[in-house]
Amino acid sequence: MILYQPLIRKMSDSLRGFALRTAVFKIGFVVACAAACSSTSPGDRQMSQSRLRADAAGLAAQTAGAVPVVAAAPVQIATLADRAVRESSGVVASRRDAGLFWTHNDSGDGPLVYAFDRGGRARGTFRVEGAQARDWEDIAAGPGPVRGQAYLYAGDIGDNGREREFIVVYRFPEPQVGPHPADSAGSRPRATAPAEAIRLKYPDGAHNAEALLVHPRTGDLYVVTKAAQSAGVYKLAAPFAAGEVQTLAHVATLRGPDFFGALVTGGDISPDGTRVALCDYAQGYELTPPVGAKDFDEVWTQKPAAVPLGLRMQGEAVCYRLDGSALLATSEKLPTPLIEVVLRTR
Repeated sequence: MILYQPLIRKMSDSLRGFALRTAVFKIGFVVACAAACSSTSPGDRQMSQSRLRADAAGLAAQTAGAVPVVAAAPVQIATLADRAVRESSGVVASRRDAGLFWTHNDSGDGPLVYAFDRGGRARGTFRVEGAQARDWEDIAAGPGPVRGQAYLYAGDIGDNGREREFIVVYRFPEPQVGPHPADSAGSRPRATAPAEAIRLKYPDGAHNAEALLVHPRTGDLYVVTKAAQSAGVYKLAAPFAAGEVQTLAHVATLRGPDFFGALVTGGDISPDGTRVALCDYAQGYELTPPVGAKDFDEVWTQKPAAVPLGLRMQGEAVCYRLDGSALLATSEKLPTPLIEVVLRTR
């Protein structure tokens, strides 16, 4: 059982946050989650499924007034062709190549990032030079130390046991994706430029986190933690560099039921730097700053608008399309869907 404790903790977090959506939606989600996240023994599986169904049964009376959905229906536009992407835990739109995206696997893979296009076609595999992969949970894009250079940020921020002394975000220039993806695939990944290891700690003890965001204008870095009752938003203001461990600042707290018990599993900031997208296992959300806001961090005070992300067997990744007019999401389970949701104009 020791080997499966992280999975059990993740299931436990999910179970505590289930009382958040309509009974009709959640019963369907319960069935999917029970199949996708089943434990290793028949006894554990029966216990988990029984508890999931019990949580779903009491949902109808708990559905409160939600912000109206501001998105079109989700559409699966592709399935990722690269079977090496078996647990897509983060996704972000390329800043160098319109129509390309980057993803990575959850824990158990090497320090690898995978490029793919809107058709789900593999466009190359890259090993992040100088990085390690303990528990990568999200990926972001943003500015860095060289003006005009696009950077990727890989978040080694997972901590199911809440025991890490510090977490690490790897920053490296976004690789150039060539015309021949087979030249950097499978056992032949190309190396990125050397990554900077930005070591971070929380001001209030260890947390588990699965959402990493970088502001496209300021370069400020955000980590959103994952917990049953509330999620913390932590910030490292730019500029920052590799070296000694730096302390994040707590800037906001997100509480359920707006965020499925605050089990935030992925996030992104819109390319124009004005909106925030987050997701949990059930769906997506968008936050916009209040009218007249002078500080971006006022966005965290706003009530989220729900955005449907379709059927994801274990949804932990969401990002904006490069033009900011749609959200895209993947799932950790094979086959990996690429889902697009066009956002309506308010």
